[in-house]
Amino acid sequence: MKKALMIASILLVAVVSTACINNIAVQELNNKAMEYMQKGDYEAAMNRLQASLDLDNTMYQTYYNLGVAAINANKCDTAIKALEDGIKIKPDYADFYYSLGVAQIGLADDIYEKAELKESAKIDTEKEEVEMDRTVETVNKADMVDLKRSAIQNLNKYLELEPNAKEKDSIDEMLKQCEEFIAENEKKEN
Repeated sequence: MKKALMIASILLVAVVSTACINNIAVQELNNKAMEYMQKGDYEAAMNRLQASLDLDNTMYQTYYNLGVAAINANKCDTAIKALEDGIKIKPDYADFYYSLGVAQIGLADDIYEKAELKESAKIDTEKEEVEMDRTVETVNKADMVDLKRSAIQNLNKYLELEPNAKEKDSIDEMLKQCEEFIAENEKKEN
């Protein structure tokens, strides 16, 4: 009996010690990530935040910070994933929805820019091509419209959670631009 109690005690001490060391490592990684973000090195910040999540994926703040770093690194697809994962942990954290809306708009804009570049490259070689590939453009537009719709939902959710948000005017402008984009693309489809 004494032997079993001693083994249980040792295991408990080992688990508590490991948890403490893990928490210190997570905090250290998060602090270093914040230093990198302040310096504008968003890639390094993202690497530290991902390492932090590998150790402890229960901290919603780490998901939020990873999302913000990814937005600033123009990796909106990574930002969207991180922010959506964070919402699963803390769905009432308003800033998730604002940043998610911004990331969705950013990704839609990236898709638009790539489609424009592809379109201009095809126009340059149009004389050699009989038919232009419109399927990619159609898929991209559908993706862009879906992203803008999701952004509207997330920005409105943010305003619902933060009715006195200081950035309300800029959010209203983003909402207006998203709605105009959707209306314009729906008109083209009809």
